[in-house]
Amino acid sequence: MLMRRLITFAVFAALACSPAGESARPNVVFILVDDLRWDDIGIAGHPFVETPNVDQLAREGARFLNVFSTTPLCSPSRASILTGMYAHTNGITDNTARDSATHRLQTFAIPLANAGYQTAFMGKWHMGNDDTRRPGWTRWVAMKGQGEAVDPNLNIDGERMEVKGYVTDILTDYATDFIKGSRDTPFMLFVAHKALHRNVMQRDDGSTAALTGDQPSGFIPAERHKGRYANALLPRRANFGVAPTDKPALMRRIAGLPPLGRSTATSDADIRARLEMVLGVDESLGRIVATLREIGQLDNTIIVFTSDHGYFYGEHGLDPERRMAYEETARIPLIIRYPKAASAGSTPAEMVQAIDFAPTILALAGVSDTVARQGKSLVPVLNGNAPGWRSSILIEYYSDRVFPRMLTMGYQAVRTDRYKYIKYNDLSGMDEFYDLETDPFEMENIIGSSAGRAALPAVQAELVRLQQESGYVPLATPGGGPSP
Repeated sequence: MLMRRLITFAVFAALACSPAGESARPNVVFILVDDLRWDDIGIAGHPFVETPNVDQLAREGARFLNVFSTTPLCSPSRASILTGMYAHTNGITDNTARDSATHRLQTFAIPLANAGYQTAFMGKWHMGNDDTRRPGWTRWVAMKGQGEAVDPNLNIDGERMEVKGYVTDILTDYATDFIKGSRDTPFMLFVAHKALHRNVMQRDDGSTAALTGDQPSGFIPAERHKGRYANALLPRRANFGVAPTDKPALMRRIAGLPPLGRSTATSDADIRARLEMVLGVDESLGRIVATLREIGQLDNTIIVFTSDHGYFYGEHGLDPERRMAYEETARIPLIIRYPKAASAGSTPAEMVQAIDFAPTILALAGVSDTVARQGKSLVPVLNGNAPGWRSSILIEYYSDRVFPRMLTMGYQAVRTDRYKYIKYNDLSGMDEFYDLETDPFEMENIIGSSAGRAALPAVQAELVRLQQESGYVPLATPGGGPSP
């Protein structure tokens, strides 16, 4: 009997070390949507947006309710997602062309590749204009800078070519082909959509300009989706088009710019076009899920669906200045489907940050990591056993001198369950303090009220604690940022 048990154990041990055993390790599919608000999907309560595949993913997994970008700006947010580090740690503090620095980022792709995973990056790298392969990726299909919505120019494993078609569909074609070709090897696929971003050209200084030639400029849905929401009544938050009266930083008079209010709010046409772009993203997710099911790997795959940051739909009169710490741009969606760890239909309410994604994926994949990542694994939250979980988060932004209204508006902000305090680094006497319990739309800055003065010291102390914990060092010069 003992000998039989030893033989049986030896057989299972051999299987565990075989290629077939390796294929049982969880795959990872990470889908990053550009500029997607947390409330732009049907299951979050949007009155007309059609996202059946996103909604189904949420019903089969965990949809997190309180998730925040650590820096509500494209490049810094992507770097934080990939590294699990704050912008002030990884050095990608703005949208300028920090190309060489992004080749040194310690992304979670590196330990996965070292552990034998096939790793694929597909889409919008958007940390500088350099489209060449970064360390840790065994398959590379990337756009230069912002990329194009139609007939995109792609760097495909070092070969540059124009590919005809709509960019969301094209990236999905490459993604599904990669999945089908990885049947016998664990894989990690990172799809970084261009949607829902405008179709613009990016300069090296981070600014953008309208495209020339045959490329249209603006929000471009797929032809089959154009006009789907032409007659839809747009939902508006209570702070839509409301001119700030107690936000000194936003009330500054800036040459060439009108005061914020209804006239500066995002146009209905832009919002409708953006939401029509979501249709293509949802179809893409559906195709990826169907491909995983086809090869028998759906339940063995960790699927993450999220965004880099939100977008203003005219709240406080703001249009594209998504860099602010307000809820509309700081909050993002997050869905994780993985039956072995995420209960179907669960809605965790713990406070989550974008820097948590990298350590979560590595923990779920069982891959060891020697990098000191600043995020926390969400595995205890998924398990419903996360005592002592964080009660506050740090949000930061570094003035990048691209949008005139955002000049010298770098900040460090803390958000707790009840309060949000925004401390501007370069502006004196313009800080903001909100009681989110009584004022969820952040319309009343209570920093000068008696209630605000009573509550503020504890929240300021929490900001200092978070800064110290994360190794934040105040900027040496206004509008600068840590050296990469």
